[in-house]
Amino acid sequence: MEKLLKFPNNIMQNFLFTLSFLLLTFTPLLSFAQSENDDTLFEAQVIGVLEQTITSREDGSEAVSQKLKLLGLEKEWNKQEIVIDTNQFNSLMTTKYDTGDKLIVSHSTGEQGEDYFYITGYARTGAIIWLTMLFALAVILVGRLKGLRALVVLAVSFLVILKIIIPRILAGSDPLITSILGSLLIIIIAIFFTEGFNRESGIAITTITLSLLATGLISIWFTSVAKLTGFTTEEAMYLMEFTSGSINAHGLLLAGIIIGALGVLDDVAISQIAAVKELKKSNPNLNNKQLYQQAMRIGISHLSSMVNTLFLAYAGASLPLLFLFSTKQPPFLTAGQVIGNEMIATEIVRTLAGSIGLVLTVPIATILAVRFIQKKREENVQT
Repeated sequence: MEKLLKFPNNIMQNFLFTLSFLLLTFTPLLSFAQSENDDTLFEAQVIGVLEQTITSREDGSEAVSQKLKLLGLEKEWNKQEIVIDTNQFNSLMTTKYDTGDKLIVSHSTGEQGEDYFYITGYARTGAIIWLTMLFALAVILVGRLKGLRALVVLAVSFLVILKIIIPRILAGSDPLITSILGSLLIIIIAIFFTEGFNRESGIAITTITLSLLATGLISIWFTSVAKLTGFTTEEAMYLMEFTSGSINAHGLLLAGIIIGALGVLDDVAISQIAAVKELKKSNPNLNNKQLYQQAMRIGISHLSSMVNTLFLAYAGASLPLLFLFSTKQPPFLTAGQVIGNEMIATEIVRTLAGSIGLVLTVPIATILAVRFIQKKREENVQT
């Protein structure tokens, strides 16, 4: 009987691994194939600085004007030399390029068929690839097989967001509902893939589902009470313009809160369930109340650090806003003005809503783990 129970679990684990591997392997190829049809942007390298002028502005900053000779590195511009005058399109430019720099160049065609080129920024793909490889190597060396599984889960999470959540929202689906369902899909794949098919995984998924729903309800309530619109960043404004206002910006704000809190809820739930399991294993004579109390002591200690981690994650993402606190310039003269600013209020609500969901995860996970892991041990003793 035990082998029969393990057999479907092994099949499901192999299926998830295969599915994740295929998604990880072939999705980048599909994305690359789609980008081949876009001939607007291409990579080029600076092979010479023909002219350069640096002037000082009244505010003390410097304006840089350069005429650069570039060598195309891809597409139809491969190995072709291009001359670009940076002052032609942007007289306020402050970036100074040097020979050897790899840049992203945009090409457009004028009414008479003439070619126009301008620089959009540095080509950073190589640096990002090397950093990604270093990160993957560190995870695998430390985590070994489980680390490899974690990387696969990370890739699958990214693909779910990129290929399911975002396209569904762009197609007109409700951002909050879509993000919750997408988050549940990520959690189910992540927990079953890394932790296996067992009762503890089921408890973790149930805990995170309840915590996500609580976080969603709290976010809906307080973003409504605080009158947050979601139009606080240039990205949101551009998105509304590109989609002709078809996306619910308020719902998009809620979706960001849900997805942002997801990873922390996962960590806390699994850690708390593992704590209950180990406590019960080390002392089977503990009753439910004693087990709950001891597990909560562990959870509270973990909770204090995780709340700070969540705050620091949001603070790091909105660091420029924190600098505004010290400017003491309108509209940041008083604490009331600071909190009343929608950009600041959005980050506060985002942090606190996610933190409340995090706090609730500890008792929910503990109660469910005490109830069902305890029950499992008792059943094993009776049999």
